[in-house]
Amino acid sequence: MNNISNNQMMNHVFVDAVEANSDLIVLTSDSRGSAKLTEFGDKFPNHLIEVGIAEQNIVGIAAGLAHSGKRPFAVSPAPFLSMRSIEQIKVDVAYSKTNVKLVGVSGGVSYAQLGMSHHSLQDFAVTRAIPNIQVLCPADRYETEAMFKQLLVTETPAYIRLGRNAVEDVYESSEYGFEIGKANLLRDGTDVLLIGIGETVRIAIDAALSLAVKGISAAVLNISSLKPFDSDTVIEKAKKIGKVITIEEHSIYGGLGSAVAECLSIEIGIKHKIIGFPDEELVTGSAKELFNYYGLNPSSIADEAVKLLG
Repeated sequence: MNNISNNQMMNHVFVDAVEANSDLIVLTSDSRGSAKLTEFGDKFPNHLIEVGIAEQNIVGIAAGLAHSGKRPFAVSPAPFLSMRSIEQIKVDVAYSKTNVKLVGVSGGVSYAQLGMSHHSLQDFAVTRAIPNIQVLCPADRYETEAMFKQLLVTETPAYIRLGRNAVEDVYESSEYGFEIGKANLLRDGTDVLLIGIGETVRIAIDAALSLAVKGISAAVLNISSLKPFDSDTVIEKAKKIGKVITIEEHSIYGGLGSAVAECLSIEIGIKHKIIGFPDEELVTGSAKELFNYYGLNPSSIADEAVKLLG
């Protein structure tokens, strides 16, 4: 099991990049510990700004720094950054096309025991509905590394969601040809197409392995870029296979499942099952307990695939 979280990999990328990019500024909202940015702050105190628990301010300050020629990354817990600051994200960043990278850490149900106020299960829905902003979510530490290296040189506003804990690797290294806006086929198959985002990509792979034991051939597609969205690849694979399951650590409304349904809506005869968190207040428990309770685990996904196949 990998012991390096996506947050820690982000820290490593920043540490390696800051000497060559003096304009890099990282902002935190009393969150450098949970974002694993303590090393970066200790080594480069002049490149880290702590604004305190003030998520709306962190976005405004980051936008001001961007207009001053800096390259700001605003790092804050996803449930607060994506909801409390959404007006500032819409106006100060997206509407103005300001080059701010908004990093929502501890996304999804990372703060599961703290309840609905600390869940970010609507962040994909609200951010992808705003023009001029990319919406990204890496599957593992290697994709995080590749993604942040690109974000350091791009000029487009972006919202990036990261989880809290380390996840099992999906890739063997960061040198696999990551590209913002492109889906990545991890495993080909003929019977069912499993599409994941973020931490659910590993779940999709494990479900595919479980299905293979039963003689069912499952393809696995990683959507790390929810916006821009690779509709061409999704449609191409879905049309060939005919049966699709999307898996996401998000509400069943407005996220990956909705994006896939939108692009498949003009296609006839494709069955599509959305697996995510239901439109209700969730039970209390750890993140793993919530994943299992709501069917976001390999065995439950495999069962749903069998049902979809009839």
